[in-house]
Amino acid sequence: MKKYIVGMLVANEAGVLTRISGLFGRRGFNIESLTVGETEDPALSRMTVTFTGDEYTRDQVIRQATKCVDVQYIKELPLEKCISRELVMLKVATDDADMRKDVMDAIAAFKAKQIDYSSRSVVVELTGESAKIDSFIELMKPYGILELCRTGTVAMDRGTTCLKNA
Repeated sequence: MKKYIVGMLVANEAGVLTRISGLFGRRGFNIESLTVGETEDPALSRMTVTFTGDEYTRDQVIRQATKCVDVQYIKELPLEKCISRELVMLKVATDDADMRKDVMDAIAAFKAKQIDYSSRSVVVELTGESAKIDSFIELMKPYGILELCRTGTVAMDRGTTCLKNA
């Protein structure tokens, strides 16, 4: 089993997300991460889909998505040849001064950003590769994660190659 990232440019219309995610679900493919947002062209949205499977699964995902009328462009983004990032926001308990200092030291070490601060908690924003996000979450667990919000993977090719002209 291998992790795959697929980038798609799809019609920026109501119902497209439902049709594409339904396509995955009907065939038993599990989506680990799905991000969608507008692009530089207001008629298109960019979808980044992350899933785990074998080569057959990868081929089926690409083949089935290509058949979908809403999909304008689709391309696998090999992990070793693309840039990928996630964003996480965590609300962490900081009930005493020692705990607060440890949390603030971790924020600095991970180059995270403190975006809210109260007497009993701090909200932290961190952007990076999935492994970095996972490590930070694990580090914060003993302090008490009060709330967590994670975006999922966004990815693009390195260099001048673009999804649209792939």
